[in-house]
Amino acid sequence: MESLIIAAARALEAGDPLGALNRVALRNDAPSLALRGIAMAQLGDLAKAKTLLRSAARAFGPREAVARARCVVAEAEIALVSRELNWPPKALAAARTTLASHGDLANAAHAGHIEARRLLLLGRIDEAERTLAEIGAAPLPPASLVVRELVLAGIAIRRLKTQEARAALDRAGKAARQAGIAALVAEVESANLILNTPAARLIARGSEHPLLLGEVERLATSTALVVDTFHHVVRKQGVAISLGTRPVLFALARLLAQAWPADVSREALIAGAFQARHADESHRARLRVEIGRLRTQLEPLAKISATKQGFELAPRKTNDVLVLARPVEEKHAAVLAILADGEPWSSSALALALQMSARSVQRALDELARSNKVQSFGHGRARRWMTPPVPGFPTGLLLPTPLLKA
Repeated sequence: MESLIIAAARALEAGDPLGALNRVALRNDAPSLALRGIAMAQLGDLAKAKTLLRSAARAFGPREAVARARCVVAEAEIALVSRELNWPPKALAAARTTLASHGDLANAAHAGHIEARRLLLLGRIDEAERTLAEIGAAPLPPASLVVRELVLAGIAIRRLKTQEARAALDRAGKAARQAGIAALVAEVESANLILNTPAARLIARGSEHPLLLGEVERLATSTALVVDTFHHVVRKQGVAISLGTRPVLFALARLLAQAWPADVSREALIAGAFQARHADESHRARLRVEIGRLRTQLEPLAKISATKQGFELAPRKTNDVLVLARPVEEKHAAVLAILADGEPWSSSALALALQMSARSVQRALDELARSNKVQSFGHGRARRWMTPPVPGFPTGLLLPTPLLKA
C-alpha cells in the first residue's frame, strides 16, 4: 500500500492531481487524506481541500511533526490563493521552523516563499525581500524555484526595476519548463504580460500615448517636471512634493500640467477641481486661495502665474512638463488593479492589501458591481469578489512536496 502513496505523491509533483486521486481516493489514512487534500486544491476545490488537510493533520500522530507541519504549509498556501490574508502567519512560521529543524529544507523554503508572496500582496516589499534572503539560494526543486523567481520579479516590478524583473521571469520560465507543470508555465507567461502591457499614459502638450513599465522606469530619471497621478506627487529628478492629502491642490496641478505650455481658464479650473457646474464669485475666491496654497507647495519646482483668462504653470530649470496617468481613469482603480490577478478576493483581504477601511472597500465593490466591472459569489464571510471571467482553477497554486512519512 505504501507504493500507492509514493505513486500518488509523484503524480502531484508532476501536476497530475487526477492521477493521484486514482490511487488514494478511497483511502482515509492520514497520508492519503493529505494527498487527497492537495489534489483537491490543485483541482480548485479549496473548501474540500482545507477540510481534508485539517483531517490529515489531526490523524497524524504526535511523533509525526513533519507531516503535520506539511499540512499546515499546504493549508497556508490554500489561504493565500483564496486571498485569506489574515490567516495566522505564526502558524506558518512554526511549521517552517519544524520542517527546517527536521531537515526538510525544500518544504521549509516553500513555507518561506508562501510568506513572501503574502507580504508582497500586502505591499510590504522590504519584508518580502528579507524573507527571501532568509531562505537563501540553496538548491531547490524546479517548481519551488519558479515561485522564488516570481516573487523576486514582483518585488522588482513594484520597485520599477524592469531589467531585474525580466531576468527573474526568464529564470522562472526556464525552471517552469524544467518542472514540466503547465500551470506554472502559464503563470510565468501571465507575469511576463505585465512587462509588455501598457502600464500608464503619458500626457504632454495636449496629446497622450501609452507607456510600458520600462518606459515608466526611465521617466523616473527624466529632467522633466512630472505630475504623477499614481502617487499624487509632483516631482523632478530627486525632488518630490507629495499632494496625497491635498486632493484639490493635486487636481489643480494636474489641470495646469496637462494644459502646459498654455494656460487654463478659471472656469475650467473650478469645474475640474471643485466639481462645480456653474462658477460664482465664491468659487473664484476659493480658487484664488487654493492657487496660492499650490504656489507655495510647488515653489521649489515651478511657479504659477495669473493670466488674463486664468493661470499657467512655469517649470523651473526644465523645458518639459509631463503627466503620468493611469491607463484607464476610474474612481476605484486601485481596487480593480488588485482584482486584475484573476483570483477571488474577500473584501477584508482587499482592505488589508489597500490599507483602507473595510467599509470603504465594500462601498467601492458595490459601485463596481452595479457597473458590471466586478462580480461576486458566495454569501457572508465566504463572499468573494473578482473581475470576470472566473478562471477554471488557480494557476498560482503550488503546494508542498506530498506528505510522505518522514
